[in-house]
Amino acid sequence: MRRARTDAPRPDVPEGADASPFASFWQGGWECSSHRRLADRRRVDVIAATRHDRWAARDYRALAELGIRTVRDGLRWPLVEATAGRYDWGSWLRQLRAARETGTQVVWDLCHYGVPDGLDVWRPAFVDRFAAFARAAARVHRDETDTVPWWCPVNELSFWSWAGGDQALFPPFAEGRSFELKVQLARAALAAADAVREVDPRARLLWAEPVVHVVPRTPRQAGHAEGYRQAQFQAFDLLAGRLWPQIGGDEGVLDVLGLNYYPQNQWVYEGEALPPRSPRRRPFRAMLAEVWDRYRRPLVVSETGTEGDDRPRWLARVAGEVEAARADGVPVHGLCWYPIADHPGWEDDRPCPNGLLGVPDADGGRPVHAGLAAELARWQRRMP
Repeated sequence: MRRARTDAPRPDVPEGADASPFASFWQGGWECSSHRRLADRRRVDVIAATRHDRWAARDYRALAELGIRTVRDGLRWPLVEATAGRYDWGSWLRQLRAARETGTQVVWDLCHYGVPDGLDVWRPAFVDRFAAFARAAARVHRDETDTVPWWCPVNELSFWSWAGGDQALFPPFAEGRSFELKVQLARAALAAADAVREVDPRARLLWAEPVVHVVPRTPRQAGHAEGYRQAQFQAFDLLAGRLWPQIGGDEGVLDVLGLNYYPQNQWVYEGEALPPRSPRRRPFRAMLAEVWDRYRRPLVVSETGTEGDDRPRWLARVAGEVEAARADGVPVHGLCWYPIADHPGWEDDRPCPNGLLGVPDADGGRPVHAGLAAELARWQRRMP
């Protein structure tokens, strides 16, 4: 059983509203999913599909010109460790060195849904192998740069456990095992957190989880809807040791809490998403405040975005709610547009027009979405 590391660095409330650990409040996320998809079991590789692997340095510079100096990005574990215990860091080093050369602060996802082939996530070996991978990655980071390392050990335990453990959409393609998978992912994430801190005690941790709101269709569904809503906190509670403490969770692991929020994150129980202007939607500022009151940890909107012409309006809506939350004393230290670049859809390869940046040309130049850039610039002046 993992030893709870209460001696690990832990930001307490005084870090809250004033001191930000990030290079820029406005952030961008490079989609880095690398799971196998359901229909044909083909492996998704969004970093390669967007050619970010080739143009990382130019991509980071393009974002810096738009006032974005902090980004989310990721390693592709299945590429790095295609053979158990043997690491090929070539797929990551270009991004890592580009970040160093451009002065970009990166929060690195160690596992964004993708697991090496042949590794059974249900077995204890999954936890051990992921911890070893995290430890090895931390050593590479330490040898390549002297910047403080930022890690997101496992992206969206909650969504992955639902998609892979209940709906059979992601590996391990299971049904009816959602909570079991959530516990196993939390166990692996905790082991990875220990591993990166052992290599470099300065290591910071961002935990990115969906924040949701669920309403009943009828009064009789109220209890079910609220139970589903409360389940959004299980991942943080597992990591903190408030739930299933036997897996080794500890409050000191909760460093910065990332909240992923999209238009579809509010819905009717067992039904449809609530439209953005529905009176039944809960203000995002209240959702941020609830997480702050529950955990008393610094927050960041680690993902938000939408497609098409609604991009500027959605940014304005979310930014306005973040501004209101900050005015109420909720320490929100960043807002990350995600994904920051258009990409092919996971399941059908359709063009997804959801980025600030578009598809690169032959020289790596990406068009900028004018409307979203203008709205971003307006909010950067208002909320730097």
